[in-house]
Amino acid sequence: MPKYDKGVAILEKIVRYCGEIDALTNRFGKSYTTFKEDFAYQYACAMCIVQIGELASHLPEDFRATYNKVSWTQIRGMRNIFVHDYEKTDLLRMWNTIETDVPKLKAYCESVLESISKN
Repeated sequence: MPKYDKGVAILEKIVRYCGEIDALTNRFGKSYTTFKEDFAYQYACAMCIVQIGELASHLPEDFRATYNKVSWTQIRGMRNIFVHDYEKTDLLRMWNTIETDVPKLKAYCESVLESISKN
């Protein structure tokens, strides 16, 4: 198995979940007001974020060290908050993550995948 096969497979899944969050914001509307008033919208996005965090925790350590332009630790930490203490989730912070951080994460993962595929 080539060195980064596991990391590549995980990044592909992370990209898919980022895309699902994008699809959700397009479906429900790119509005914080709509988001904070619609628990189904919140739960759907939260589940994708949980999956992203879980996947990040399975990235090999050397892979995370090599591709360190995002904080894999913070991504895993957000997953832990959602799983273990969801009632304390700050909706505005979650929305900012959805609108700002998730697109950056998706773009970064796509660039890593492209870089690895060239090698």
